[in-house]
Amino acid sequence: MSQTQMEMELVVPTPDLGADLPFYTGVLGMRLDMIYPADDPRVAVVSGHGLRLRLDAGAGGAPGALCIRADDPDAVADGARSLSAPNGMRIEIAPRNPPLALPAPQHAFVVRRLADQAPWVIGRAGMHYRDLIPDRLGGAIIASHIRIPDGGPVPDMVHYHTVGFQLIFCYRGWVDLVYEDQGPPFRLLAGNCVIQPPGIRHRVLFASDNIEVIEIGVPAEHITTIDHHMTLPNGPANPDRVFDGQRFVHHQAADAEWRPFRLPGYTARDTTIARNTGNVAGVQVVRSAGGDSVWARHDCDILFGFVMEGSATLEGEGKPPFALSAGDAFVIPPDMRTRLAGPSADFELLEVSLPGAFGTHLEE
Repeated sequence: MSQTQMEMELVVPTPDLGADLPFYTGVLGMRLDMIYPADDPRVAVVSGHGLRLRLDAGAGGAPGALCIRADDPDAVADGARSLSAPNGMRIEIAPRNPPLALPAPQHAFVVRRLADQAPWVIGRAGMHYRDLIPDRLGGAIIASHIRIPDGGPVPDMVHYHTVGFQLIFCYRGWVDLVYEDQGPPFRLLAGNCVIQPPGIRHRVLFASDNIEVIEIGVPAEHITTIDHHMTLPNGPANPDRVFDGQRFVHHQAADAEWRPFRLPGYTARDTTIARNTGNVAGVQVVRSAGGDSVWARHDCDILFGFVMEGSATLEGEGKPPFALSAGDAFVIPPDMRTRLAGPSADFELLEVSLPGAFGTHLEE
């Protein structure tokens, strides 16, 4: 069966076609494609900027609004940013690829406990999301606990994100992924992680039953764009490619080296993410190494922790102690005096910092 060819037009009511037509063709630079009847035109079809409009004097309803996104907005309508057509339609002209806005963090001490029964929300591709930083520090960061209860093929498409930083850490189960210029699909196992540099095309292919991941995104609200043209995998791997200053990282726990952590009594494996993002962010997995915990302060802009296993007590100056267990998350603002005390032998923590390198002051 042959596919039906179609064209779609947006019907725009016009009380005065004679006044509207010069505006859409002259001011907005659209092309006249059709007009009728010849003796007393009541309908005109114009196209341009990826849009086809039917200006119809017989149509009812409100004229609505249009947004034109251009590589050079100053080249459209003599640089105007907001216009009104004779028929009342509002036209906004904006950059096609606006620069990424990174809100300054609104610092706060945050503890989000799994036992508090925060709601799971159904999000993109049927995935369940639990918000780990409810106020998102004023829009500076989003941290999500994501799960897919039923494994199998994931209804995802090739897409990319306009972000400053994005981490996917596999917490439970496994998931099959494919990334632009990174070769064939691979399996992301529990304990491993990837970063998705700005603009890298990727797709989620298949997930195990009860897969759970922790996703960190900066800023909190960012655009996801579907790429209808790229097919993944897209050819030989190019692991040295830099995407807006960042390299793709697939950190594998089996190959990691454990070293002393910035806080006494703990050890950590570095994921190399700080090095590969130009110090935009750092990611470490932390374990108890025995010994006494100490009070400390830090000068990191954003410091996030997610308890993956075991338990510990988070103490903060002027705050009641928080008994932490698996699934709990917290944010410690800069210069706040805290102590992570009494970790269980199986305690394991995911720590994400922005920037990747920062100072820690230990107290006697």
